[in-house]
Amino acid sequence: MMQRFGAWPALAFIGLFFVLPLLALVPEALSENGAAFGRMLADPLFWPALVNSALLGLSAGVLSTLVGVAVAWQLAQASPFWRDKLMAMLGLPLAFSGMVIAYGFILAFGRAGFVTQLLGYLGADTAEIGGWVYTVGGLTFAYAYYLIPRVALTLYPVFANLDLRPIEAARTLGATPRRAFFDVVVPEVGPSVLGSCAVVSALAMGTYGTALALVGTQVNILPLLLYAKIGDGGADFPVTSALSIVLLALCSLVLGLGDYFSQRREHATFH
Repeated sequence: MMQRFGAWPALAFIGLFFVLPLLALVPEALSENGAAFGRMLADPLFWPALVNSALLGLSAGVLSTLVGVAVAWQLAQASPFWRDKLMAMLGLPLAFSGMVIAYGFILAFGRAGFVTQLLGYLGADTAEIGGWVYTVGGLTFAYAYYLIPRVALTLYPVFANLDLRPIEAARTLGATPRRAFFDVVVPEVGPSVLGSCAVVSALAMGTYGTALALVGTQVNILPLLLYAKIGDGGADFPVTSALSIVLLALCSLVLGLGDYFSQRREHATFH
C-alpha cells in the first residue's frame, strides 16, 4: 500500500521557502531595537513605492481578471477540439520567465520595436508610443500578458462546472436575463473570481524580474526599491530586511484575502 504523506510535503515546502527566510529577516530588521523601521519610514522613497506597488498590483490584477474571466467563459463554451488548442496557447506565456517577457515587450513596443514602427507608418508618434512601455502602464500591460492565462486556467473549471439549471428556473419564474445573472451566476462564481484577482494582484506586487528588465529603476515600487538598496552596496542590511518584511506582509495580506473569498465559495457549496 502506498504510504500517504498527508500535508507534510506542503508544510515542509512552506517551512523551507517561507518560514526560514522570514526567520532570517526578522532578527536583522530588529537588530537595532527597531530603528531600521524608523529609517525605512523616514525614507522619502518608501511611501511612494508602497502606494505604487499597491496600485500596480491592483491595476494589473483587475485588468487580468476582467480579460481572464472572458477567456475562461469562452473556454467553457468552446468545443473540446478548440478548447485543447486554446489551453495549449494559454500555457505558452506561463512557460517564459519574466525577463524574457520584458525583453519581448521591448522588442515589440519599445522605441525601435516592430509594433511601434508599424504604428509610426500609420502616422502615430513613435516617441510617445515607444516611451509608454517603460511606464507603469506598460508594466501593467506586460504583467497582464502572463497573469491573464493564470486567471483563465484557474477559473475555467468554475465556469465549466457551472450549473445552468438555476438560471433557467429564474427565467421561468419571470426574472430578466440581467436579474438572473446577478442573482444566480454572480454569487456562484464571484468568490472564485475575487480570489483569483487577489492571487494575481499579489503576484504583480512582488514580481521583480519583469519590472527590472523593462523599466529598471525608473518606476518606484517596493521590489525595485529593495533591489536599489542591495545594488547600491547593501550598506544598510537592517533597512533592506525591513523592506522585505513590508513587501512580504503586503503580498501575504492580498493572498489572505484571496483565500478568504475562496473559502467562502467552498462554504457556500457544501452548505
